[in-house]
Amino acid sequence: MNDTWTYPADLVKKIPPQHYMHVMNNNTSIVRVEVGPQTYVCKDEESAVYGPTKMVVIAPRHYITIKNPVLKDENGEVIQDKFGMAKLAWGDEEIRLEQEPFPLYPGELWDKQVKPLRIIPANTALRLKATRDFHDKYADRERKAGEEWYFKGPGTYFPQIAVQELQLVKATVIQPGEALHLKANSDFVDQLKIQRFTGDEWMFDQPGAYLPSLQESIVKIVPAIVLTDKSALHLQATHQFVDEFGKTRYPGDTWLITKEDSETHIPHVYSRVKAHVPITTLTKRQYAIIRNPVNPVTGRFVLFEILVNNGSQTSTRKERDPKRGGIFFLATRRENRAYR
Repeated sequence: MNDTWTYPADLVKKIPPQHYMHVMNNNTSIVRVEVGPQTYVCKDEESAVYGPTKMVVIAPRHYITIKNPVLKDENGEVIQDKFGMAKLAWGDEEIRLEQEPFPLYPGELWDKQVKPLRIIPANTALRLKATRDFHDKYADRERKAGEEWYFKGPGTYFPQIAVQELQLVKATVIQPGEALHLKANSDFVDQLKIQRFTGDEWMFDQPGAYLPSLQESIVKIVPAIVLTDKSALHLQATHQFVDEFGKTRYPGDTWLITKEDSETHIPHVYSRVKAHVPITTLTKRQYAIIRNPVNPVTGRFVLFEILVNNGSQTSTRKERDPKRGGIFFLATRRENRAYR
């Protein structure tokens, strides 16, 4: 007769290292976690309901998302209810980063996906949005639901449950001789410390990579217009503004910009190019009559005045000449002839 007594096979559970098992008390329906390495013998009122199975391992620079995460106190200890079962944040989620292998408590779920952390390269930014009020532990500040901000590269982005990733924004490279036409979407202070108001438009012409803020948008890239000795730009103001030469332009004002003013010109957002005006060349036997000439000091038209230019000399007088403006040839007076 064999006097040796052994436990039934279904009551003895060998839990290897880095493994765990869920054990349920059949009387109270309380489920607890047993962690290996150990050989666990279930009591009469207990049964193994899950496992043994491997613990969750998160590789360096990776993360996972846990549903219904267990609640922990300030010391990192699992909080238990009055029955001795781990408390869960039902319906919530939690991001877990690289750490020692750990078990899942009864009710915790994950999708078996270990995801790599996202690397944000230089001259780019990740646009983020808060889905609820929370404390941003990486920025050490409070965020409000609906708030948006940038995580600028280069750097590693650590995800948070209350943060939605909207899009990756790349900086626009401004080449020499180009400018960005920008528009304010809301009131803010721009990168040059200038106060902008909703609807404002302006040019930014500093060469390099430009990453627009959340409060502004890029309308277009504007190339510079190269001026030569043979032509000028005819511009007209659409709104009141002060141009790059310090002159105040009013709606409807028109003026010329030549190479003497600047070798290149980027039109202001409140001006438009009416035409490229070619230079007018006079020969020794020609002169020009210009009606309503522009005063070189004020930059405004002088109405009812005529300017006569023969290439070397100019004179002005009140408008009495019946001829219209244009280019005319000098008349040759023959001997013994006179002109009235």
